[in-house]
Amino acid sequence: MMVSNQFKTTLLIGLTMPMSLFILGVYNGVMQTLYRSGVLHQHATAGINYYQGLTMHGVINAIVLTTFFAVVFGHYTITNYLKKEPSKWSYMLSMILMVIGSAIDLVVMVLGKASALYTFYAPLQASALFYIGTAMLIIGSWIAFAGWVKIWFEWKKENPSLHMPIAILGTFVNFTMWFMASIPVIYELLVLLTPWALGLTNQVNVPMTRTLFWMFGHPLVYFWILPAYVGYYTMLPKIAGGKLYSGNAARLALLLFLILSTPVGVHHQFSEGGIAPSIKLWVSILTFGVSIPSFMTAFTVGASLEYAGRKRGAKGLFQWMSRLPWLRADNYLFGYFICGLILFIFGGLSGIVNGSYTLNQLVHNTGWVPGHFHMTVAGPSILFILGLTLFMYQHLSGKPMTSKFTVTIIPYLWTVGVSLLSHGLMAGGLMGEPRRTNMGLTYTNPESPLYNSHWVPSSTVTMVGGLIMGTAALLYFISFFKMLCNKAVELPTISMPESEELHNEREIPLLLNMKPWIILAVILIGSTYIPSFKNVFKYGKPVESKYHMDNPSNLIDNEK
Repeated sequence: MMVSNQFKTTLLIGLTMPMSLFILGVYNGVMQTLYRSGVLHQHATAGINYYQGLTMHGVINAIVLTTFFAVVFGHYTITNYLKKEPSKWSYMLSMILMVIGSAIDLVVMVLGKASALYTFYAPLQASALFYIGTAMLIIGSWIAFAGWVKIWFEWKKENPSLHMPIAILGTFVNFTMWFMASIPVIYELLVLLTPWALGLTNQVNVPMTRTLFWMFGHPLVYFWILPAYVGYYTMLPKIAGGKLYSGNAARLALLLFLILSTPVGVHHQFSEGGIAPSIKLWVSILTFGVSIPSFMTAFTVGASLEYAGRKRGAKGLFQWMSRLPWLRADNYLFGYFICGLILFIFGGLSGIVNGSYTLNQLVHNTGWVPGHFHMTVAGPSILFILGLTLFMYQHLSGKPMTSKFTVTIIPYLWTVGVSLLSHGLMAGGLMGEPRRTNMGLTYTNPESPLYNSHWVPSSTVTMVGGLIMGTAALLYFISFFKMLCNKAVELPTISMPESEELHNEREIPLLLNMKPWIILAVILIGSTYIPSFKNVFKYGKPVESKYHMDNPSNLIDNEK
């Protein structure tokens, strides 16, 4: 489908800007592994200190890159399936807010004025500009969503007999969940943290800022992953040479994410005393529930891939796996999809440990946690982003991709790196290795009295994984920016592989209407967070605050 120049330019900006920032995100990620393994023993390198780099790594990779990609992929998908461009006001205003907000965040992080980590709740304090910039990024994504809803109702009015395509359902589920989950963090950013950072208020309720953040921070994980789920259901079966095994299963899995994604954030607060055990038990049950749509996806996509392999003449139980299009330069997207799926099997299983009320106590604040979430965000999410940014840029710009062999091997190299990095972090975490800590200053430094030789092998494996991931990322950046420098040889278009459904299944009205699921989602959010906030107000209160970046204990208490 041909698109207007304004829309094309907006999408190309939305692909290029976060990918440019991603260079800084990857660099700081590799540096983290060098610090933790003890290769670096200092507080800072090249003017960027450890926590400044950790903040840039987390914010750029987990919030900026993923939000930009979800919006651009949403624009691309909606336009492809509805054959309509979103309204100019929505995509232009959305992109302006997101670009300005991200630029503000980048400047204050580089200046060292926002080393509050990716979680950014009190008592760590950032510049007020960081909170405002992050709010602009999120609100910009809301405006893009509003534009899609408008053209969806226009399309439905013109096509009353047609149902919402699965790709549109997945995108709407993702952004409906995202809107509900990000209202609390916007309140935290603009009402609590910005006045506090400006000195307009001298008190802050720390447990409340944590609860508001995790009401957003855990659904953010699903916001990363759901675009990949859309691709697994609507693109992967076609790319593999088969068909989607069950459309109804795909719809049910996506709708289950809508109701279960938001109320589970409290499991990040299992170790906090201010929230009642009954709420934590309820959240643990809900968190186990999120594994259901993931298992459904594994079986549905697995069956679709088996069908594709058997269409190529595979026999026996497992021969179909060898008949899939592995390492084919003319079908490079398959590698990004399948490697992400393989990593997500282990990411999902390790997530069940985090969701357990009791096992969570064992791994809380250890290296296990970043080991787990790198399996998810650096697995299916980032691999899908890397593959689709290449694919979308090529079609939107009309420029040829000349590094096809390199592009084909990148996902396999990246997967080896993620596997080693996550294994090192999780193994170290089970031995008590802390997360977020500059271990190069202490635990992995032989000259330190805190030196712990047991953590050297696991942190070294983490570093090797990080270096391999950095190499794969470097190859990606060379391929992506080399394509940017090429001259356009084709007309810019929007097109994507569209999978057919294998079976002509009976229509289930409940799977064709989002309203009951939205109502149920609101009820489940209320069932978790109304009692949680009652506990927060009962056991926590705003306190006079005076903190230093390197010392989050309240200095006012010390002065008394």
